[in-house]
Amino acid sequence: MEVIVLDASKYNIERRYIAKRANVRPGTRLKTGTPEFFVAHDTGNPGATADNHYSYFNSQTDRSASAHVFIDDTKILEIIPTGTGSDPAEKAWHVRYDVTTDNDTFGYDANDAALGIELCYGGKINFTEAYNRYVWYLAFCCDKWNKNPYTFIPTHKQLDPARRSDCEQALATGSKTLINLLDDVSAEIKSTRSAGSNPNTNANGSFTPLPAYIAQALIDNYVSPAWFASQRKNDEVGKTHFHNLANNLRLAAGIPLANDAAAKPLTRLPKSNAQEIIFRWLSPAWFKAKAEGNDPRAQHFHNLANYLRRAAGIPEE
Repeated sequence: MEVIVLDASKYNIERRYIAKRANVRPGTRLKTGTPEFFVAHDTGNPGATADNHYSYFNSQTDRSASAHVFIDDTKILEIIPTGTGSDPAEKAWHVRYDVTTDNDTFGYDANDAALGIELCYGGKINFTEAYNRYVWYLAFCCDKWNKNPYTFIPTHKQLDPARRSDCEQALATGSKTLINLLDDVSAEIKSTRSAGSNPNTNANGSFTPLPAYIAQALIDNYVSPAWFASQRKNDEVGKTHFHNLANNLRLAAGIPLANDAAAKPLTRLPKSNAQEIIFRWLSPAWFKAKAEGNDPRAQHFHNLANYLRRAAGIPEE
């Protein structure tokens, strides 16, 4: 069955860019070209609309701060290019550089590789209308760049827990939680697929099964440790994500999901899973090996990445 792309006409994206200035919009492309993840912020400024924030940042000269997108109950306003339109994504200053959580999790500083997406809330802003637009825009971005919302939407609080409380503080004003947000983004993406469609099948249905020993090595070396790390942090979302990631690797390799169960039919590895494993673990390991002059080890990680690409039905590199 045909897979229907997310309805890009559900809400309008307004693009009205602030002037280029080093402290708000340096005019520099993201290091990654396209966004690698999306930081969920709120404005921390109850009652202020998207237009209010455009005016503020367009005239701001005494501090370095900005974000790409402001979303209220009437509009989605991009004030710095994001790559959703014809202009390539640029940097914004939305997470401090001395915070290392983004580097540890994604391999990049958020300012260099991520979009900052702000939820406007409070005052006369209708929370439900603003929230619905926020959910849709995050889903739009995940759909456009093939990202799993449970993995690639950290909040500002998660990246800088000692200083920040967004976007959880805004969600709470509408009786929502982060898990609600991620579930709603996921549902928004899934709701656009035609009934009976299989997102694990590409245009011609072709993919190469993942060798079982490769799948098991990836689970043992990367996915399982990540699950245990989530368990230690009481991160139920992370535990669920890594559990599902391990099972998707098993399905792509024909490994039974339980010791006493028969193997299920081979299934193409979701592209977002392949990209996550490459981006989160294999690419940093490749760069480390190259920096150490260890070409055979670098080739090992390159080969692992191509196993994943073939299992996901995407071109090798």
